[in-house]
Amino acid sequence: MPRKLIQRYMPDHATIKRQKCLNCLGSWLHNPALWHLNRHSVAGAFFVGLSMAFVPVPFQMLLAATLAILVHVNIPISVALVWLTNPLTMPPMFYFAYKVGQWLMGLPDHPVPFDGFSWSWLMHAFSHIWQPFLLGCAVVGLAAGVLGYLTVRIGWRLAVVYKWRRRHRPRRA
Repeated sequence: MPRKLIQRYMPDHATIKRQKCLNCLGSWLHNPALWHLNRHSVAGAFFVGLSMAFVPVPFQMLLAATLAILVHVNIPISVALVWLTNPLTMPPMFYFAYKVGQWLMGLPDHPVPFDGFSWSWLMHAFSHIWQPFLLGCAVVGLAAGVLGYLTVRIGWRLAVVYKWRRRHRPRRA
């Protein structure tokens, strides 16, 4: 994997230690495993970040950072991958998650008439779709996390093998 490219955009450990606003986290952020760029840490960060991207709550970045600390994977990559859900991508992602949940539960389509966006309309609509929506978010989030984890592990391994073979190829005169 392009380790140098990733390192160029990541904050270094000394910069993080100097941030006064992060002092409340104590020594948790000073664990070097949270900032390393190796195959295990980056693949785990992809699992955490992609899984948390499908959690339908407004504080996904905090969840991703906390989970990254707990499982000792790269924090910046975990948090950055959560940004896949933004105001442009959220509707299709969550609609897809709802459809997956609906399919898994074997539920028919339940059309909700739209009488204008209001809090009461939102609560009425959500009361009909919350079960397949949350199930779909969990399933799609875990599937995306596992797919990202495997893709990074395999891609990183293939890149290492390719570089090793290129370096040890017999030179032609």
